[in-house]
Amino acid sequence: MSDAALPTVAEVRAAAEAVKAALDRHLAAVERRTGDEDPDVYAAFNELAAAAEEYDELLYDRYDEVTPFEIPTPEDGVPYTGPAEPAAFSVLIRRDYAVVEPPRLIAQAERVAAHDRDAEFVHDGGTADALGVLFGEYEPDEIAARSKDFGLEEHDSTLWIAATEEVAEPGEWLSAPFGHIDPQDVLHRFDVSSVFDEGDDEEEDEDDDETAAEQGLTTA
Repeated sequence: MSDAALPTVAEVRAAAEAVKAALDRHLAAVERRTGDEDPDVYAAFNELAAAAEEYDELLYDRYDEVTPFEIPTPEDGVPYTGPAEPAAFSVLIRRDYAVVEPPRLIAQAERVAAHDRDAEFVHDGGTADALGVLFGEYEPDEIAARSKDFGLEEHDSTLWIAATEEVAEPGEWLSAPFGHIDPQDVLHRFDVSSVFDEGDDEEEDEDDDETAAEQGLTTA
């Protein structure tokens, strides 16, 4: 980082004061909490984490120093505060893909368009149009199961089941389909990510190292 882009001394000090204030708010929330998953404690925790991260970044940018502590992210995420017996719920799904074989993706879409007059390329026949054709023809679950056939590579995905007060009226949320969900209304969440596999690999490597050490061996 150039000197011109360095945060000022005042900015670093202000960030430090923000951490102190966030610490006080977190302690006050903890002292008056009403249970193990008190929403005020969770909110104060997040504010403290954000303030500490900001201070740590500015401190490093200005002085090349870091703080000696790290605030962990809760393993269970946001505590659920919705109804115990929800009468309605929403399912939100996000799946990330990389287009690794564009010709295969386009060829699959062309095959669909050749047999379905409603599935046509409307622009230049590139990958953007191909995605519209394929997702118009196949269910998302089928595309996920056959992602390699379509020249796609799966990445992280998540599925949320969120409680709602009642079923929305037709078209009520179409203008902003994901903007109405409060994380504290999420009943269940299912995540799929390669980071979980990497953690398992690290554990297996540690177990292998321990076994090798017990046998008087060494690993490269």
